[in-house]
Amino acid sequence: MTILIKGGRVVDPGRFVGMGDVLIDNGKIAAVGPNLSAPGGSTTIQANGQLVLPGFVDLHVHFREPGFEYKETIQSGSAAAVAGGFTAVCCMPNTNPINDNQAVTEFMLERGRLAGLANVFPVGAVTKGSEGKELAEIGDLRMSGCVAISDDGKPVMNSLVMRRAMEYARAFDLTVVDHCEDLHLAEGGCMNEGLVSTELGLPGIPAAAEDVMVARNLFLSELTGARLHLAHISTAGSVRMVREAKARGINVTAEACPHHFTLTEELVRGYNTHAKMNPPLRTWDDVHAIKEGLRDGTIDVIATDHAPHATQEKQQDFTEAPFGIVGLETAFSLTLGLVEEGVLTLEQAVEKLTSGPAAAFGLKKGTLAIGADADVAIVDQHEQWEVDPSRFRSKSRNTPFAGWKVKGQVKKTIVGGRVVFEAGPAEQ
Repeated sequence: MTILIKGGRVVDPGRFVGMGDVLIDNGKIAAVGPNLSAPGGSTTIQANGQLVLPGFVDLHVHFREPGFEYKETIQSGSAAAVAGGFTAVCCMPNTNPINDNQAVTEFMLERGRLAGLANVFPVGAVTKGSEGKELAEIGDLRMSGCVAISDDGKPVMNSLVMRRAMEYARAFDLTVVDHCEDLHLAEGGCMNEGLVSTELGLPGIPAAAEDVMVARNLFLSELTGARLHLAHISTAGSVRMVREAKARGINVTAEACPHHFTLTEELVRGYNTHAKMNPPLRTWDDVHAIKEGLRDGTIDVIATDHAPHATQEKQQDFTEAPFGIVGLETAFSLTLGLVEEGVLTLEQAVEKLTSGPAAAFGLKKGTLAIGADADVAIVDQHEQWEVDPSRFRSKSRNTPFAGWKVKGQVKKTIVGGRVVFEAGPAEQ
């Protein structure tokens, strides 16, 4: 099948930025440039000046399957992904059972194929059962299809175990991803430790809980030469240390989430459980540091940490409610806010959603290069829309952005040369 996308503003960071066309043939990018033509019988999509972008790549999602299908499934999560312009997603291993073996990895890959929407890439566990004690069979995980390893919300506290994991990961050319949190410093906390937590009478998680583990991981990456990726950094200290580590040549990448460059701990007032995530929302100083890290390239990736929960779970007391929010369907618009503010150029913003994350995990995605998989997002940059959780494709509704008016409406998403999402009449 041949598709010609005509008359769009193509933004393929480092390759082509400008008005032009994109020709897709047999599921691959065949040409990019002005005034392209296609053979008879091909399908033409009129972009009409809209953005034509590489499909977005999310390194950090929780699709909950197997084990927690009432929150999300790979089918519903993939539907949310393509509605947000994401054509590739990396699924964290904190399922039930934990993805620490070939069988679970292959199950997730098969579910992704059956969904037929976004490309689903499993992330395997670092340790068996994510218990932080004994390494998982990292080589088997790699061979069965895992693209990285992480114990995600259960960070590996034992530094020797983490060192060995990094050594194995380097041998198998895998990225080690860590949720940087000292569990002892954070124990019992449910929001950022500071003035607001004190006023609300809620136990806090100090910024030092993240900073201490960022420092440890950077030193271990320097020791082992392993490729390290720091998930959802949220503190000014983390940004500073990553900046310094990169200057020393340490092989590290880092991601930030839209909620951490958009919101602060003030949103917790009223005991709003949709403002409860881990790492927690921090202060304005931390938000400014995250923005500066994105601006100067210290932070390479924007990821969502899409973490769906059932409505009744978020309706509990703040201390009892689970951490996490959904993010796939709002991420691009919130990132576009950084462009509106002048923090990032449009090309930089697109890079942090496409080629930046693809490079961090060594994925052949996030580009419109000739011969690449035809994964494309077509977006109206200027169209304003209101965040309405009832319209989400995700099974869950836990977002702090309900009612926000944002810009940037995904109109079509193409995966492997197939249109897998098209905005409905109410979204046109």
